Amino acid sequence: MSRRELREHLFLMLFRRDFYETEELKEQMELYLEQLEKPSEKDLVYLEKKFQTVLEYMQELDEKLSFVATGWKLNRMGKVELTILRLAVYEMEYDEDVPVKVAINEAVELAKKYGEDNSAGFVNGVLAKVAKDE
Repeated sequence: MSRRELREHLFLMLFRRDFYETEELKEQMELYLEQLEKPSEKDLVYLEKKFQTVLEYMQELDEKLSFVATGWKLNRMGKVELTILRLAVYEMEYDEDVPVKVAINEAVELAKKYGEDNSAGFVNGVLAKVAKDE
């Protein structure tokens, strides 16, 4: 899979976080991975590891987003946008393999595909503040 495909699958896996209890997330991840068409072992390992790692950083990601998204409480954000922002901030702050500009661009593309009409602009604006804050 390409990095973009892996990121999209990771987004879809993380999206489940707001709908299931913490103890159910491992099972949800496994169910998601089972439905993928012939993923390589390398891709499966990557997705599992990244999923767990992003979950481990969730509190820090939410704190960062709460700080930069002035006027927006996380529980008021759409779940799609919030999940995209969490993944992008993780990549920007903790994933040395992903340049900041790439993380922002990919997040905007996910917002265009899965969000509302104004999602891409909102995601771009919040992530620009994160990048400026670094």
